[in-house]
Amino acid sequence: MSSDELTGLTVVVTAERRAADFVAILERHGAAVVHTPAIHVLPLTADEDLRVATASIIADPPELFVASTAMGFRGWLEVADEWGMREELISVLDGVRIITRGPKAKGAVRGVGLREEWSPETESFEEVLSRLTAEGVDGKSIAVQHHGTITEWEPLTDLAAGLSALGAEVREFSVYRWTRPQDQLPMRELVDSIVHGRVDAVTFTSAPAVASLLSTAKDMVRVAEVIAAFSGPVTPFCVGSVTASPLEALGVPTLQPPRARLGSLARFVIEELPRRGGVEG
Repeated sequence: MSSDELTGLTVVVTAERRAADFVAILERHGAAVVHTPAIHVLPLTADEDLRVATASIIADPPELFVASTAMGFRGWLEVADEWGMREELISVLDGVRIITRGPKAKGAVRGVGLREEWSPETESFEEVLSRLTAEGVDGKSIAVQHHGTITEWEPLTDLAAGLSALGAEVREFSVYRWTRPQDQLPMRELVDSIVHGRVDAVTFTSAPAVASLLSTAKDMVRVAEVIAAFSGPVTPFCVGSVTASPLEALGVPTLQPPRARLGSLARFVIEELPRRGGVEG
């Protein structure tokens, strides 16, 4: 494969984590890359609520554990290690039923020697809730790991609330929290670049990153213009369906790789963007 597929095209990377590798791959193929992190993930070690929730799960294990994200699950084990709880936590989880929301969370669970009972191919909370509704959860103890802060832009099913309504005893906890960048100037400049078609593509690796961009656009009263740009000259690439959901809820078509992986996303951009960039200009 040649190394100039993306020459003359500008690609925005909004990821904070693992961005360097992603940027390097795109640049090797000729892209002009603009790195504008859309979110900042807060450290976990000072999260006393998470420490208490972890101790509670170890002391009184649930019958079922739902892992929502790979990043959240890995982060939970990392901070549990700092608290001296990691091995005991893994041992406890080895004795409970585990459902993972999609392939990335499944990979994280298997990576520490655990096995999931089931994982939806769609990565959707709706499918998880549908399966557990059919199974019946009245009186069951279920722990749900949230993916983080949910915003107005993320059309996600509230799994914990749905399970509680079905009679389950639900313990829910957020493993990581994110914030919008404190310095909003780069994000405002990104919105401006999107609206004026100065970039060819924007890549997203999480729904919160999409939500952050839309929130900045809302602050600038430019959401409609961003939607128009994403439906026209600027192509939004999303790593998977959950990441794409805030845009698709607004009627914005997105492109997604066959597998919800960062490497797959990079290859997909390299393959797909040249033909679109060449047509759209």
